[in-house]
Order: sequence, then structure tokens, then C-alpha cells
Amino acid sequence: MKAVILAAGKGTRMKELTNELPKPMLKVQSKPILEHILEGILAAGVHEIFIVTGFQAGVIEDYFGDGSRWKARIAFGRQTVQDGTGKAPEVARDFVGSSPFLLTYGDILVAPETYQQMIRRFGDGRFSGLITVTRGDEVAKGGLNLFDARFCLKRIVEKPGPEQLAQLRADGWLKPDAPVWYNAGVYIFKPSLFEFTAALRKSPRGEYELTDAINGMLAANHKIAGLEIQGRWVDVRDPEVLAKLRNEETSNPQHRTPDIQ
Repeated sequence: MKAVILAAGKGTRMKELTNELPKPMLKVQSKPILEHILEGILAAGVHEIFIVTGFQAGVIEDYFGDGSRWKARIAFGRQTVQDGTGKAPEVARDFVGSSPFLLTYGDILVAPETYQQMIRRFGDGRFSGLITVTRGDEVAKGGLNLFDARFCLKRIVEKPGPEQLAQLRADGWLKPDAPVWYNAGVYIFKPSLFEFTAALRKSPRGEYELTDAINGMLAANHKIAGLEIQGRWVDVRDPEVLAKLRNEETSNPQHRTPDIQ
């Protein structure tokens, strides 16, 4: 098992905070967000890690170097054009080789044991991938992840409209009082993913979407496991979330950052 961390974007929603630093290098508990992610992956026994950089790439590359400080092997590749999550993993294709790999965005914090649970679940069957999810209740808020009785992914529906929602209810995909599953941004894939990222076309918003590649895998009968994140989860998406993390750090210095929700 290897790992790929996507850290190419500037993080424009962070406003002036990312004028000189890429978002994954903003600090929480005196460490960059990216370092918390790295340490969690290492705790799961994965020591070969590739970081996809872009905006202010040198800041990340200089900080982590070859990874020897963490007893890891770290390599880098630059995504020169940030044109969507679907193409970013391809920068790591040669590094991945024939190995399955854990894939995460560089601004998603989870408890370290989540990575261990993912690896165990992935090893439980003949899966081509694994997708993590969190519970929600607003079905039109984001992408819906729909699962079968064995919690294997059947389809992803991005921001469904009223007609789609009505059809999903009629077909039994959405049931009253059942949880709505949102994408948590942490995955495991076999290298077969790259067959589908290579074939992507831009979405209506002008980007290559990783979720389109996943739907392509499903259409080709690849099995993708689901896993609900049991511990707390945080998407460090904007200054308000970052401020909450830092406020909890100040009020409770012993608090473990990845457990903040």
C-alpha cells in the first residue's frame, strides 16, 4: 500500500491566509495540516507517500524533503494546471506502479485509526476501490453516495435536482429516515483507476471530476467498498473552520486535532 496526497490548490476560500502558503501548510497545533495527515498515514503502516503539489509547491517540498525526518519515503510531482480532482492523481501514476494506494485531499483531517480501518475494509474483499463517507440529512446539498445492502457503492449522484430526487425515492435509493451519505474525501484505489481518469471529459463546471471516474469504474463492474468514518472528521475548507480548530487548540491544548469536527 502506498499513499497519494493531493495538495496542489491554493485554497482561495482561505483569502489572504493563502497569499504565500498553500492551504495544506496552514498550521493547527503548531503543525501544518499536511503534517497531521502524513502522521496519520504513517501510523497505519504506509511509508511510501507521494504529494501532488502546485501552488507554492516549493513550500511543501522544502518542508517535507525526502521524508527521512518522519522515517518515510516522500516523492513529489507538480500539477501544473489545476483542472480538477479527476486529473490530479495521474501525476502520481508512475510512483503508484502496480500498488493499491490510499488517496486523500490535503485539507481533510481524520483520526489516525480511520486509515487503518480503511485498509482493513479494503482487504476484506476483491475491491478495486474504497470510498469513505459521512452522514448527512440534506439530500440536495452535495454528491449522494448510494450503496447496496453490503455497503458497496452502486452510484454517485452529484447535486441531484428535484426530479432526480423524486426518481431516487421512487426507485428505493432514498428512504425515509435513512442516512444520506456524503463523500468524505479519503479513498483507496487500485491502479485501474487511471484507466478511467484518462478517459474523463470536463464536467459542466469545466473541470475533470474524480467522481466521474468512480462512476466509470462502477459502470465497468468494478467493486468499490464503502466505509463510514466513525471518528470525527473535518474539511478545513474556509477561515471559519480553521478558526474553530485553533480556538479548540487554545482552550484545550491536549486535544487531538484530527478529532475536531
